[in-house]
Amino acid sequence: MSNVFSSVLTLGRDAEVRYTTGGTAVLNATGACNIGYGERQQTLWIVCSLFGKRAEGELVNYCKKGQKIFVSGELTMREYDAKDGTRKTVLDLNCSVLELCGSKQSDEPKPAQAARPSQPTGSYQDDYDPDIPF
Repeated sequence: MSNVFSSVLTLGRDAEVRYTTGGTAVLNATGACNIGYGERQQTLWIVCSLFGKRAEGELVNYCKKGQKIFVSGELTMREYDAKDGTRKTVLDLNCSVLELCGSKQSDEPKPAQAARPSQPTGSYQDDYDPDIPF
C-alpha cells in the first residue's frame, strides 16, 4: 500500500453488505470526520469498503448510524457528474482495518440513577454512616 489513511469516523447511516458478480462480499459504510476548527471547520464524508470474509461476518449488525469506527486503508478520490449537472468528488477508502470504537452515541436520555446509596459489603458494614459528607 503506497498511501495509508487512518481515522476514527462516525457512521452517517447503517452499513450494508453486497456481493460482487464473482461472489465476494463487500461491506460498505459511510463515515464522517471533522477537520479544521471554528469557521473553517468542515466535514469529510468517506465511503469505506471492506472486502472478503471479514465483510461476511456479524460486523454489519454493529455498524449502525452514530457508531464510531476506526478505519485504516488506501484512500482514493473519484469524481462523477451529479443529476443536477454539478461535478461531485467522493473519497473512497479500501479498508484493511475496520474496528468498532466505543458505543453508539444515542439521543435517548439515560435512565435515572437510584436515589438511595447502595449498601456496602464487607466487615466494616456496621461502621457505615451515610451522613458522613465525603
